[in-house]
Amino acid sequence: MNQAWDWDFAVEIFPEIARAMGVTVGVAVAAYVIALLVGLLLALLRRSRFKLLALITAGFVEFVRATPPLVQLFFVFYATPLDGLQTGIVVLGIHYSTYMSEIYRAGIEGVPKSQWEASKALNFSRAQTWRKVILPQAVPPVVPMLGNYLIVLFKETPLLSALFVVEMMQVAQSIGTSTFRYVEPITIVGFLFLILSYPAALFIQYLEHKVASLHGNGRNGKEVSM
Repeated sequence: MNQAWDWDFAVEIFPEIARAMGVTVGVAVAAYVIALLVGLLLALLRRSRFKLLALITAGFVEFVRATPPLVQLFFVFYATPLDGLQTGIVVLGIHYSTYMSEIYRAGIEGVPKSQWEASKALNFSRAQTWRKVILPQAVPPVVPMLGNYLIVLFKETPLLSALFVVEMMQVAQSIGTSTFRYVEPITIVGFLFLILSYPAALFIQYLEHKVASLHGNGRNGKEVSM
């Protein structure tokens, strides 16, 4: 049955939903940090000289990407001692780390082969080659693409309501269940997600222009020359 919008009710419940925004932001940011770090690790492991390790890593990445995050959330929640909040952070972080690993890998493969050869000629160790030559050239161009996943993670946090985590969607559903009014709480949640996502989108656009500008001014200045 259609319900007319009730401004008094919306104003009444807004603070309760807004208070849950901290959980939403905390989960998204924590999961994003995990995704950045684990994604880089996965990208490096896929290039390991140990073929078995590289194959196992590639299989893990493909398996995680092919499995719905909601299924992963339920499995970890019921199969491990982690609570709902911990499960959400870990699972979303690892899930999206597999996507970020592909972005890192694209950046690494974009580094000219001559840079590897120059590092070898300069007698750099493998660790020095990665730290001083490859990663400084591979990561900056893909920063905007990595940033996009912060917005994605904000949008995925409502999945945690299935694990009884008191984030914005869970609060909205609880209000709807107790009052039989869903239009106002769900609309407020959508509005708050817009408030969270739009500034992040603007920042990512800024990064895209910044990176494009830096590349336009000459990328070769950061390359190892012989």
